[in-house]
Amino acid sequence: MMTRIVFYCKVALLVGLALTMAACRQTNPSPGQTPTPGETELSPTANGETATQASGETPIPPATSLPLAARVNGWEISLAEHQAELAMYQAAVGRDLATEDEERVLDELIDQAILAQAAVEKGFVVDEALLSERTNALQEQLGGEGALNDWIAAHGYDQAAFQRALGRSAASAWMRDQIAAEVPRVAEQIHARQVLLYSSDEAAQVLAELESGYDFGNMARKYDPVTGGDLGWFPRGYLPDAKLEQAAFSLQPDQFSSVIETLAGFHILQVIERDPQRPLDPEALLILQNQAVQTWLQSQRSQANIERLLP
Repeated sequence: MMTRIVFYCKVALLVGLALTMAACRQTNPSPGQTPTPGETELSPTANGETATQASGETPIPPATSLPLAARVNGWEISLAEHQAELAMYQAAVGRDLATEDEERVLDELIDQAILAQAAVEKGFVVDEALLSERTNALQEQLGGEGALNDWIAAHGYDQAAFQRALGRSAASAWMRDQIAAEVPRVAEQIHARQVLLYSSDEAAQVLAELESGYDFGNMARKYDPVTGGDLGWFPRGYLPDAKLEQAAFSLQPDQFSSVIETLAGFHILQVIERDPQRPLDPEALLILQNQAVQTWLQSQRSQANIERLLP
């Protein structure tokens, strides 16, 4: 039985895997780097060219006559872009899409636009050189210009929409990096183990035995001979259930909890060690970085002017 708690982060749709990989290569300011004062900022327009705007303001691509899926603080997300993302999402999940799938994909595009706008405000530059670099990287990954054009056509993009999506994905990926870079690399952490049961009556019986003096480690190995119920080290915000986290961080070493019911079953936790400043392992850091991005997006969404225009 697997007792190590696994948490799967939401992965943003950045107009396809290949496009995402290219967008992650940075030629603009790195995390913490301040843009040069007076630098010109650019953003992709509807025809794939660029529009300039003075530093300190967010360039708004000019309005188009294309049908729209959404408008975010004046930035337009075309219906064609949304449909292209839906096609890729459908290919990934391998089933017909429901209305909630369409909404989920649109939400991702809206989040991407919000991130990209913030990146431009911070000095990220989307210009012809950046778009050319990303396009060339994609050509290499896909096997040449013809293969890239086939990929673009197969996913429902025209060149203008592709260039717009490419620039936006590059900017949003950069902004995600900025937010993630602010997450501390060390945190208060707990090393814990558990006994996980699937019956409230059995859980009550096990708790009674533990309270009467039965060794917790032996009990954990009885119910999980492979790992002994070891959950490893984890920080606040790592466990998928708030009740488990609250119980864990309320305990001192060698103390154990009462029975905690979650969707996974009935847990009894014991803290083995505590460390007020322990380096985060890569999995925990990734989870906390993802949470930081989602918290930032929730705050920005509440202030943004979002128009959902799906027919």
